[in-house]
Amino acid sequence: MAKIIGLPKLSPTMEEGTLVRWAKKEGDSIEVDELLAEVETDKATMEFRSFDRGVLLALLVPEGATLRADQPVAIMGNAGEDIRALVAQAKGGAPAGAAPAAAAPAAPAAPSSAPASSTAPVPASAEAPKPVSDGRVLASPIVRRVAREQGIDLGGVEGSGPHGRIVKRDLDTLSAAPKAAPASPAPRVLGERLPPRIEKPSATRKTIARRLSESKQTIPHYYLTLDLDVGALVDARAQLNTALEKEGEKVSLNDLVIKACALALRRSPNVNSSWIDDQVHYHQVVDISVAVAIPDGLVTPVVRDADQKGVVAISRDVRELAARAKAKKLGLADMTGGTFSISNLGMFGVDSFSAVINPPEGAILAVGGVRDEPVVRQGAVVAGKRMSITLSADHRVVDGAVAAQFLALVRGYLEAPVTMLV
Repeated sequence: MAKIIGLPKLSPTMEEGTLVRWAKKEGDSIEVDELLAEVETDKATMEFRSFDRGVLLALLVPEGATLRADQPVAIMGNAGEDIRALVAQAKGGAPAGAAPAAAAPAAPAAPSSAPASSTAPVPASAEAPKPVSDGRVLASPIVRRVAREQGIDLGGVEGSGPHGRIVKRDLDTLSAAPKAAPASPAPRVLGERLPPRIEKPSATRKTIARRLSESKQTIPHYYLTLDLDVGALVDARAQLNTALEKEGEKVSLNDLVIKACALALRRSPNVNSSWIDDQVHYHQVVDISVAVAIPDGLVTPVVRDADQKGVVAISRDVRELAARAKAKKLGLADMTGGTFSISNLGMFGVDSFSAVINPPEGAILAVGGVRDEPVVRQGAVVAGKRMSITLSADHRVVDGAVAAQFLALVRGYLEAPVTMLV
């Protein structure tokens, strides 16, 4: 029997999602756990898989649509079933899994010469008339992101989705068409006050705003900063990369920082802890969340068991996680369960900064860039390399002395990297 399929809640914090791509089309046979669509949630682009076996009889929403959890998106059943009643229910906001309501027998319809296919339900996108535009651009966050990456002005795009909404296929059509020479922007009159450009935030940006507001409001942060002599660390990295060149491997300074923190966390269980529901959770693993910048904001994929891995293995994990993050292919398991975070802005020329704790973790280390500075060694001024690190700690679980001891361990590993081999 045919039934309405709703959009499942693909992450614990998901309130809405954007349907990026349908993997199946109407009329396709679907097996249990087969991929139906890809959905952008507050965490990442997730796979929406089927819980049932049957035929995909109707797609109720177009690609690019922003949907709430459990909103009807498709109808599945047996081939040839009459689904007109279900389509009507779905348009009225019927819950997922609903069956058509019982109706009184209708009077026999007059014979018609129209072909049988004319009784099939018309897709919602074809039925809804396009209203007169009020100047707003109707497009989902992912369509806006793709447009920014491709340099497309959405103001001049005619949308083919419901109510003139711009969907991904509209951008694909534009990308395939020959591009005209860019028009020069109209000069702004001196003193003219232009209104701000307002966009609806993406699901990822909404989650960042909510979680970081919660972190600063509920977690008593304090900060400790150390300035390190990293000349030996820079030399060690250069030697490692020379040795790894033939294997096509390469490690970064951040990979070495991750390893140093992982070893220090193993010796500092109080820092590797979380305050959850008025209890202290001492983690039995060292899983380090690494901040990765993406167009929509920031995500923190997790390097598992970092204390038990070599620097090369950590480097591989970080590269693979960063690539998947930028392609929005991270799963929920890739971004949850971290016990400590590292955020590095050194590659952007930042000398030092303080980071916001990623709840429910108990601390985060902010890493600045390597600076060339004169230093005094054995009474002589010589060229040196310095780096600043700042620990943000949750005072509910990490006392100041404990945090200072942890940073001393990190300093020992980074200033004498050979000790990480012991």
